[in-house]
Amino acid sequence: MTNAAATFDVTGQVAVVTGASSGLGRQFAVTLARAGAKVALAARRLDRLEEVVRQIEAFDGRAIPVALDVTDSASVRACVAAAETELGAIRILVNNAGVTGRQPALDMTEADWDWVVDTNLKGAWLMAQEVARHMVRLGHGGAIVNVGSILGLGGSPGVAAYCASKAGVVNLTKALAVELARHDIRVNALAPGYIETDMNREFLNSEAGQAMIRERVPQRRTGRLEDLDGALLLLASPASRFMTGGVIVVDGGQAARI
Repeated sequence: MTNAAATFDVTGQVAVVTGASSGLGRQFAVTLARAGAKVALAARRLDRLEEVVRQIEAFDGRAIPVALDVTDSASVRACVAAAETELGAIRILVNNAGVTGRQPALDMTEADWDWVVDTNLKGAWLMAQEVARHMVRLGHGGAIVNVGSILGLGGSPGVAAYCASKAGVVNLTKALAVELARHDIRVNALAPGYIETDMNREFLNSEAGQAMIRERVPQRRTGRLEDLDGALLLLASPASRFMTGGVIVVDGGQAARI
């Protein structure tokens, strides 16, 4: 292995990935496992997590499923404790769990707002806080990767709560980066654009979806899950050892448009 390749190596490190049962979280978990990490897969749907465990074990990777509700502090503490007990000291957190809702701001209920903001922002804070406490207690550093969105960098109609929550994630990342740097804990954010998943595939491949992509994305295509692999491994590995408080945008050029 070359020195350059070695800097991206996470062999033997323990990672926790939230929202790992599908979509981006599943891809992140599998990518880290292929890079040598032992992965705690965390989400509400244990049956879906078992599928990901089997996928990882098929290439001799190591993974465990952990039930998690990121909005519940007791569930967060139990998740981190289970990961430590089963796999060892946690070096990587990928804060991926998130939801969205689409409705005009004037029609949004307080419950609609709370559901999105509590999951996306409060959940990211609770997980980052608990994992950082774990890292400080054990006296080692690590990497926290918060999954934001390009909609955290600018607004879009119909998703006010989502935009607000992801903007909060971006600035939470910066605040935690400054505060935790003295503990050798790096905190960065990944901001994807339109990435095709099971949840959005039908729309993105529709005539309306394709027209939107042609209009908004300079590369004129949606992102694929594997398009995030390089940025994830950069932020999770020693390759980013002098990076903290940063936001890496992976969006085909969408955020660069004027």
